[in-house]
Amino acid sequence: MITSFLEEVVTTIVAKETTLENLVFVLPSKRAGVFLKNALVKKIDQTIFAPEILSIETFVEQLSNLKSASNVQLVFEFYEVYKQLTPENQQEDFYTFSRWATVMLQDFNEIDRYLINTKDFFSYLSSVKEINHWSLSPDKTEMQEQYLSFWKRLDAYYSAFSNTLAEKGLGYQGLIYREALENVELYIQNTSKKHYFIGFNALNTAESNLIQEFLQSHNAEIFWDIDTEFLEDYDHDAGLFMRKYKQDWNYFQQHPFQYVSHHFSSAKHIELIGVPKNVGQAKFVGKLLNDKLAKGDIQHTAVVLGNESLLNPLLNSLPKAIEKANITSGFPLFNTPIATFFNSYFSCLEHQDDDKWYYQYVLSLLSHPITRTFLDEADVSYTAKLIAQIQEQNIVFVSLTHLKEQTPESIHIKLDKLFVNTLDNSNKIVQNCVDIIVYLKDIYANSEQENGLYLEYLFRFYELFNQILVFNTNYNAITTTKALKGIFSELLSAESVDFQGEPLEGLQIMGMLESRNLDFETVIITSVNEGILPSGKSNNSFIPFDMKVAFNLPTYKEKDAVYTYHFYRLLQRAKNVYVLYNTEPDVLEGGEKSRFLLQLELYKKPMHELKNYIASPKLVGKPKTPTEIHKNEALLQKLKEVATKGFSPTSLSNYVRNPIDFYYQSVLGIRNEEEVEENIAANTLGTIIHNTLEDFYKPLEGEFLTKNHLLAMKENSNTTIAKHFEKEYKGGDYSRGKNYISYQVALRYITNFLKLEEERLNEGKQIKILHIESNLRTQIPMAQFNFPVYIRGKVDRVEEENGIINIIDYKTGRVMQNDVEITSWNDLTADYKYSKAFQILSYVYMMQQGKPITKTTQGGIISFKNLKGKVLQFAFKEGYGRGAKKFHEINNETIQHYQEALQNLILEIFDTTKPLTEKEV
Repeated sequence: MITSFLEEVVTTIVAKETTLENLVFVLPSKRAGVFLKNALVKKIDQTIFAPEILSIETFVEQLSNLKSASNVQLVFEFYEVYKQLTPENQQEDFYTFSRWATVMLQDFNEIDRYLINTKDFFSYLSSVKEINHWSLSPDKTEMQEQYLSFWKRLDAYYSAFSNTLAEKGLGYQGLIYREALENVELYIQNTSKKHYFIGFNALNTAESNLIQEFLQSHNAEIFWDIDTEFLEDYDHDAGLFMRKYKQDWNYFQQHPFQYVSHHFSSAKHIELIGVPKNVGQAKFVGKLLNDKLAKGDIQHTAVVLGNESLLNPLLNSLPKAIEKANITSGFPLFNTPIATFFNSYFSCLEHQDDDKWYYQYVLSLLSHPITRTFLDEADVSYTAKLIAQIQEQNIVFVSLTHLKEQTPESIHIKLDKLFVNTLDNSNKIVQNCVDIIVYLKDIYANSEQENGLYLEYLFRFYELFNQILVFNTNYNAITTTKALKGIFSELLSAESVDFQGEPLEGLQIMGMLESRNLDFETVIITSVNEGILPSGKSNNSFIPFDMKVAFNLPTYKEKDAVYTYHFYRLLQRAKNVYVLYNTEPDVLEGGEKSRFLLQLELYKKPMHELKNYIASPKLVGKPKTPTEIHKNEALLQKLKEVATKGFSPTSLSNYVRNPIDFYYQSVLGIRNEEEVEENIAANTLGTIIHNTLEDFYKPLEGEFLTKNHLLAMKENSNTTIAKHFEKEYKGGDYSRGKNYISYQVALRYITNFLKLEEERLNEGKQIKILHIESNLRTQIPMAQFNFPVYIRGKVDRVEEENGIINIIDYKTGRVMQNDVEITSWNDLTADYKYSKAFQILSYVYMMQQGKPITKTTQGGIISFKNLKGKVLQFAFKEGYGRGAKKFHEINNETIQHYQEALQNLILEIFDTTKPLTEKEV
């Protein structure tokens, strides 16, 4: 078992100190303090007064007498200062301001932590910005003037902001450090306690000066955690800061540099493992932990997440046998179901138009499980009812009045909370959020199911919204829903649900920064890719790179050195190391494998056992087998029911195209879910055209078509089409955009169709309308069955043209003449491409009702996208090519051939030896 750094330090201190109660231990983090206290407990076997153990942030805050303000409060305070010092015509709203203010506050923090002379710094920065916008033109635009004046005011912003915070006893980290440094001399003079600074690495200027002040007082010591391999190698970034302190600090001219260890070169088992994608890494960590459980050495093991977004998949990949795990970072609040609910809520409110909300966001909100819990009752799903109603009526913009009309009064108060007018003040919206949480709390608390985790989520959101409510009441800065959503998202990203666990027992799961000062026998590190470990040249700052260098502010070089130190420090005392990297990186998930891995390979120590391999899941390729559904008694019974009701020509064509589609649609009755048609769909347009022609021609049944009839139809086209648009499109708007174009397309189709009719009359054709949109149903003779089999359908039009009966089907799609021609009767049911010919013969067959044909009969299709083809008549062809002879007449022989093909198709459908087999479409 290894001896940790903190245990080594405690051993050294206990050996030299007679009492511990007058000691102050200052460490980089509170977590390190917990482990230090545990090391003291192990070392001391008697009851004593404990020393004071503080994190550096707590210690500095005590010195400064300032309280650390939250990031959100800082943004609000900064906005107040910004409004006071910025001319009114140049002021931005809070939402726009907050986008850049958070970055500016980070820069203020950096400037203060490194004790930069702000007057010189901001003057220099203003000059740089002015040079960047230099041009030969003597006159600057208004935008340029405002831009440059902003940078000139930056010093005033900083000074007023710092003073405002100080007056309120508040501060951000950098300001607290400045103030602490001012007070440190007085503190040292008035304390008799000895201070130990333990385990630091990259110190900012304020920390460096503060610690040196204590060291010079001769009543303090500092213990570093560095290995000789890194300290003495001047090219290794892990020792970059330590070498600088050892050389530059006067203290080390007369005192030893402690604590330098020699652990890194000791025996280690190191595996560098490439794993595809993030979830793959989480699963592989689960496998590693399972292997360790089998060996019985899960204790003293840590999983360090280079990318902390892996926490969720990792938790779902842990072996069930791991009973104890301590998670230091907490579960991000934005990953909870409550977060997605409020994101949907704010997105819906954002898209309000004249007291109505855009349907996509309303459906998204109503479909959320939390909304269902909030609105639905035990026996009634109001959300499902509302969703179906919106989809059926094609309501593009949904009003609260409409939602209330569909629901009882008992849930109206809840609907008022969900669909609030965004013209109301932001505080009312936030208060609604609080009220929703209270409703949900009562529901979950009284539920029979275990909802402890959800209640914890709700409590964190309750705190969050109350925080926003307090700040906005005090500052009144949030005036729009967009700004409210922005500040909510910013707050949410920084919040987490803390896990309850024993920090000293079980598996340790942490981020890289939480590992400071801690040592483990087995370390598993994930996401060791460039751009993650180290983070690379990301620069979220307004300060140019050359200015950072000139004023000794940290650049990406120093930030990379911080990650280098933490990475190698984890390896110093570890016996078993597993380093995982993503083999399939992208823009969002880092780059190629980290330089750290290459360094471990190139500078391998003699006692390091190094393995390098790619781990990927075993994928067993299975050939895709078509779906087969065997015909059992239940399926045959269902087919009998369909047969008794009647097969439609379309359903039989579907069977020819793909029997599985036939099974889903005609047997099971499964239809595609109805959706709101924001833009008019092709099938809706076809229905509108069919219904318009039915209105025109239905009154003419039994009459000859005349030009006066056509003239009346032309005059009524607009109103009739509009009537059917309103009927089919329900609540939809067709007065603008794509829908208006669809309306004009329908009008053009009808106009062109009426022109075709006029041309036919001009050719001297006598057209008598016999039937319009007739429902037909005919029994198919099936001697093999003891139950009736019917075919049913609706024929669009039956006319008599110069004594010839013509049975016509309308198609709004494009149909060509060769689509309705066949060369073999077997083609009718062998290939879907002959479905148009099959449908024509089906309508003729149903019209005859099993009786012999006594009049010359033809059948055809009028294609609205091919009106030049006029009526595309069915034809049986003998021969091929241009010399092929075509027979358009549909006689008794034709019907007999059709009936035989139809009977064979029905026999195949009921054949128990032939399963319904999926075809590639």
